[in-house]
Amino acid sequence: MAQNQTAPTTLPALWLISDARNDAALESSLKALPRGSGFIYRHYHLSATDRRTRFTALAALARKYAHIVILADTPVIARKWGADGIYGPARRMPNGDALIKLAAAHNARDIVAADRAGADAILLSPVFATRSHPGARSLGAVRFRLLARKTSTPVIALGGMTREHARALGWSRWAAIDGLVSTQDS
Repeated sequence: MAQNQTAPTTLPALWLISDARNDAALESSLKALPRGSGFIYRHYHLSATDRRTRFTALAALARKYAHIVILADTPVIARKWGADGIYGPARRMPNGDALIKLAAAHNARDIVAADRAGADAILLSPVFATRSHPGARSLGAVRFRLLARKTSTPVIALGGMTREHARALGWSRWAAIDGLVSTQDS
């Protein structure tokens, strides 16, 4: 089924994903994003206590700019921490839950699983070479588009994405770790 890139959606087109390597720039990056963008908090590198503390601070800032805040964790933790939704593999998506569900996908099997799990959007990666997975085979533009056409669920491009790559790909929904980092002092 073909994806309609112009269909109205309540989910943002642009998503910033947290990581150890962009942590120092997250505050300025969240401020620089267009109002109402998305923020996916991962920060797997922190201890449980530090991860929660950092989430609380960044979520408050994100909400100041009307960004949607997604937590890469379980539905239980996402609700406990006050996240708007969860990000992860389709097998962790809760059924009949009010949380926004963003599923990670790397191939057609993952896309089918995300659809069956009722994901609200699918982050399909890696589109291009990425520092997150050095040496991993990227999908490339053609394969990305072929996979994205297999679902009517909105697909968000991830992996080596920058504004330039999004324009070249002709894809309005995209996410990045490094590609949206703002180094502006605020």
